Amino acid sequence: MYILEAGLEYLLSIMVCGSFLATMTKELGMSDSLTGILSSIISMGCLFQLLSMSLRPRRTKPMVIALSITNQILFALLYIIPLAGFGRQTKTALFIVTIIAAYFFYNLAHPKKINWMMSLVDDHHRGRFTANKEIISLLAGMVFSFGMGAVTDHFVAVGQIRVAFVISAAVLLLLTAGHTVSMLLTVEKPLPKAPKSNLKNNIKGVLRNKSVMSVTCLFVIYYISTNCYSPFLGTYYINELGFNLKTVTGLGIAGSIARISVSRFWGKYADKNSFSVMLEKCYLILLLDRLCVVLSMPSTGIVTVTLHIILNAIAMGGVNSAMINLVFDYIEPEKRADSLAICQAAAGSVGFVTTLIASLVVSAMQARGNTLFGVTVYAQQLLGFVSLMIILVAIVYNRKMIMKSERA
Repeated sequence: MYILEAGLEYLLSIMVCGSFLATMTKELGMSDSLTGILSSIISMGCLFQLLSMSLRPRRTKPMVIALSITNQILFALLYIIPLAGFGRQTKTALFIVTIIAAYFFYNLAHPKKINWMMSLVDDHHRGRFTANKEIISLLAGMVFSFGMGAVTDHFVAVGQIRVAFVISAAVLLLLTAGHTVSMLLTVEKPLPKAPKSNLKNNIKGVLRNKSVMSVTCLFVIYYISTNCYSPFLGTYYINELGFNLKTVTGLGIAGSIARISVSRFWGKYADKNSFSVMLEKCYLILLLDRLCVVLSMPSTGIVTVTLHIILNAIAMGGVNSAMINLVFDYIEPEKRADSLAICQAAAGSVGFVTTLIASLVVSAMQARGNTLFGVTVYAQQLLGFVSLMIILVAIVYNRKMIMKSERA
């Protein structure tokens, strides 16, 4: 049931990020920089996870289900708002409020849900289980994203984008129903109860843990490297590089195939060597990935973007698993949800500020005709170079702080 739940949640997330989000914001007339900021709300939403630390329900399951249903209905509303009969500014404001509210409820539930679900997994096989879970999600996502991309492209081509949005909203509601059933059928294992305390004391307790702080710093560095460029790629593909949704989703499928091919390898490698050692190898691959972003432009777009997506997918096959499992390596079960909330809230907040700063770079570069010192340079290329340099910092930090402490 956990694998099914994760797969359905992944399909839901596909519909509200990347090029699908860019298609909605383009219909609303939003700028590239504003779309980038909206994309990073996923990261800023992690700040809401701090509020989850004050929630101490007798049972986690009912609360998580209720919050998830609310979150996913709001996702479906995002596709309805562009069809409403309001003015453009009103629709834009409603869209922004709705996506923030959706991620608010998602992040309230997320730490509790992860702790609930991961408590069912053998600690000695978390790497392999996470890989298997991810493979199922990616296989489903490949078929789903290509199909929904083709449907959307078809109706856009015939001038009926409203029909595409209605279909998308209906699909999201169907996925919500399936996701809810999967959680209802998932057992809830009794966990040691965390002591009752207020939010302030909960946060202080986690902040005193040096291990949590070390992992949090690594989270922060990585989120900066990602949020300084990634939120602007969706519009870059659609606008500057001229890709359609079918092309973008096709490239996404290539990335998913690459990620599937390495997921079990990364899982076994982490179970054998440690998640921090695996993370270093993944970060080295990310250096090549970011170099491809730097080299991406209309004349090289399809080649360099393909390489970027494949290399990024290979690295992310290990990164996503490692970032969560590092918390589970260091923290006792009753404190894992709070520790995960602190890590992701800190990283997400810094990541969002990073995107705000990067959006100024995007606006400034576009205002001057995408030139730098008389040479054509797109904002996304420049930001890709900045991200590359920050990944180097993450590699050094991981080796000096995380890996060194494990050897001590």
